[in-house]
Amino acid sequence: MQKIRWGVLSTAKIGREKVIPALQSSAHNQVIAICSRTQESARAVADQLNIAKAYGHYHELLADPEIDAIYNPLPNHLHVEWSIKALEAGKHVLCEKPLGLNTEDAQRLVDAAKAHPHLKVMEAFMYRFHPQWQLVKKLIDEGRIGKLRSVHSNFSYNNRDSDNIRNKIEMGGGALLDIGCYSISLSRWLFNEEPAQVMGHITPFPGEEVDCLVSGILEFNDGAATFTTSTKIEPQQFVEASGEEGSLYLSQPFYGPTDSSPKTIRITRNRDVEEINIPPANHYSEMGDAFAQSIFNNTPAPASLEDAIANMRAIDAIFESAAEGQWIEL
Repeated sequence: MQKIRWGVLSTAKIGREKVIPALQSSAHNQVIAICSRTQESARAVADQLNIAKAYGHYHELLADPEIDAIYNPLPNHLHVEWSIKALEAGKHVLCEKPLGLNTEDAQRLVDAAKAHPHLKVMEAFMYRFHPQWQLVKKLIDEGRIGKLRSVHSNFSYNNRDSDNIRNKIEMGGGALLDIGCYSISLSRWLFNEEPAQVMGHITPFPGEEVDCLVSGILEFNDGAATFTTSTKIEPQQFVEASGEEGSLYLSQPFYGPTDSSPKTIRITRNRDVEEINIPPANHYSEMGDAFAQSIFNNTPAPASLEDAIANMRAIDAIFESAAEGQWIEL
């Protein structure tokens, strides 16, 4: 079976625990190399995950002619720089979300991708590839809950490690870029359009430079999306989409006890409740295979860079609104 040969930039936790095992177990991918800032740390992780090659510098990995594609899970402030270097080395790129620190930063990667039209570049919003989200999108588009009017989501966890990159402003830390971006992405996706204006509020946390608790409203032509995201409160997640004839509720929209845990979609119509059980699936594996197929078939990447830039614009607008205390038009 045809497979894409992957190199992984860094030994980040998301790669070690989620993406690399998923790619290795997928149908059309194999991870053949990983790198870190030292040869020793790269080799240790490579041995742990049964990866053949270990490099002590990112440049060395990018120079490997046997690698077809790069997965970039580096800290947010390095996404654009090293994704561009990967393109210049002739590699396809799957870059962790968010694509960049802001729209201007992300646009540099988009412009670089235009100079390499034979290479695929995609932001790694894995949730869209899970069967539960594929079904939810289909049900909403087909009018199962009537005209969509409201999306409300919550995504939070509690990270008190001051040395963690998500708590460092210079590395692109903070709740909105780390997990709030999911709420913005799914709202735009479900409404099938861009918000006309947004309102954001950041609750200050003493001693913290990054945004730790963010609430937002995205106003669309026919409805609105609201969300709360935090890196400093009790872990919680849910999404509820409400239409004129019913609602859809997901209790595990992004992560479950394991990435391959069963999911349940709860549909309510006229107070009657129906539950649809979704068999276990790994959204990282599904994403990897979908990306691989776009390479094999030379078709557009499953998620466009235009979509990634639109998400960054909305994120920027939420930050701007929070700073100015007013609605921001997009």
